[in-house]
Amino acid sequence: MNSIGTPYLPTQNDGNGPFIVLEGVSGIGKTTLAAVLRDRLSATTLHTLPAPHNGWSVTVNAVLRPLPQFAFYLSGLLHASDLIRQARTLGPVVADRYVSSVTACHAAVHQVPIEAVVERLLPFREYLVNPTRTFYLTCTEQRLRERLTTKQDIKADDHELLSVPGRLTSLLANFERVAAQDTSAVCLDTSEATPEDLVDIILSHLEHPRA
Repeated sequence: MNSIGTPYLPTQNDGNGPFIVLEGVSGIGKTTLAAVLRDRLSATTLHTLPAPHNGWSVTVNAVLRPLPQFAFYLSGLLHASDLIRQARTLGPVVADRYVSSVTACHAAVHQVPIEAVVERLLPFREYLVNPTRTFYLTCTEQRLRERLTTKQDIKADDHELLSVPGRLTSLLANFERVAAQDTSAVCLDTSEATPEDLVDIILSHLEHPRA
């Protein structure tokens, strides 16, 4: 509520630059690309979940059941959208994860259909800022496993991605399904490309709006 009894329903607008989302499983290269895009575009970058939610996620994942856990991630997503809306008054914004990660990850971790998570998000979609483009980063499963074994900031989620049977396969499939339903989606194979090459491709997509 922005005042007593008045619901806050923000309007969608283009702001002062594009809103770019980078999606994909852990270790795929989102953080590296976000940093290069930040420098090339003088953009604001953020990670979903942003602070203060990111500091609570370990506890939340350990103690909450699926529905309260989903409510926590939804709260972080709504907060991220507010931060994005504010930052777009200044210029471009790049998000490392957004709606698709909440959807794909929750479905994979709790072994529920993608459609069930999408349905729970539906009442809140009007509040969430729509991306200009969402770039889904992919690579071969073998290459991804190699990257994860050399990742420096390994978290519990990263460990479970490799140690929980079927988790990686399920998550990759979920991102593929979410991307197929996303009108802002662009899929990028990162297997052989450098971060600079990928950023050039991303910028070329931004220069050619879709009809």
